[in-house]
Amino acid sequence: MGDLIAAAAYLSPMTTVPALIDRRALGLRLTRAASAGGGPDFLRRRVAEDLEDRLAATLRPFGDALDLVSAGAEAAAVLRARPGAGRVVRAAARAEAGADLVCDPAASPFAPESFDLVVSSLALQLVDDLPGALAQVRRMLRPDGLFLAALLGGETLTELRQAFAAAEGEVEGGLSPRVLPFADVRALGALLQRAGFALPVADVDRVTVRYPHALALMADLRAWGATNVLLERRRGPLRRATLARAIALYAERFADADGRVRATFDVAWLSGWAPHPEQQKPLKPGSARARLADALGVPEGEFPGKG
Repeated sequence: MGDLIAAAAYLSPMTTVPALIDRRALGLRLTRAASAGGGPDFLRRRVAEDLEDRLAATLRPFGDALDLVSAGAEAAAVLRARPGAGRVVRAAARAEAGADLVCDPAASPFAPESFDLVVSSLALQLVDDLPGALAQVRRMLRPDGLFLAALLGGETLTELRQAFAAAEGEVEGGLSPRVLPFADVRALGALLQRAGFALPVADVDRVTVRYPHALALMADLRAWGATNVLLERRRGPLRRATLARAIALYAERFADADGRVRATFDVAWLSGWAPHPEQQKPLKPGSARARLADALGVPEGEFPGKG
């Protein structure tokens, strides 16, 4: 693997992006979760299946592929099972079985143009400097290389956020940050463009999971190591009265007729290509040679469904 590792000159300079996450606390919780089995895998399996489908739509082979700090080993397994798969490198955020190396996606130790394909599953939402991480991926891709990632975004855990915000307002008279802020899919698409990807696409797969009660959701979050690791979190213990009120509000506002409660997970999918001269390019505005009205066979300004 030595030929893939960049010299010091390739590493990105230190950024001044404000830190949101307590990295030490995150590492401890992820390690503890992994030692206990890693928690339910339904989200990882769903993303792995979608990753397989999305890659199947691309007929070209990818000689060298990187799994960039994905949660779990499912993404790397998809890459290795792909017909004609070449070398697959699995980079993890922390030391774990099956990983080839440990790295920070915002300061990846790979030389420019090292890979034809980079994928990441359910991990990049934990990066403080996501623009920097995307720029790193763009640099490590060869021309016409593909980046494909899934991360939690949008309205993920909106029910839990609302329940705790209301409960803290009622019980404690103020709010404290409890859930990681998740990026909007439009903002993620703009970040792909900013990082220099060609043909950038961002879309969302909304997954609604039903639990018997809010405590069951919290148990899954704890099993994933996904409890509060925000730097600005309140360090004291959660008040029982606040927790009880949050659970009650969750049931009042987000329960179905059978009493089970809903939890939203928005999986934002990002894809983009390293630029290449032979790639398709969008037409310049005003360059069309035929009017849309003529193509539809209707008078100018009158389109099917209008009005």
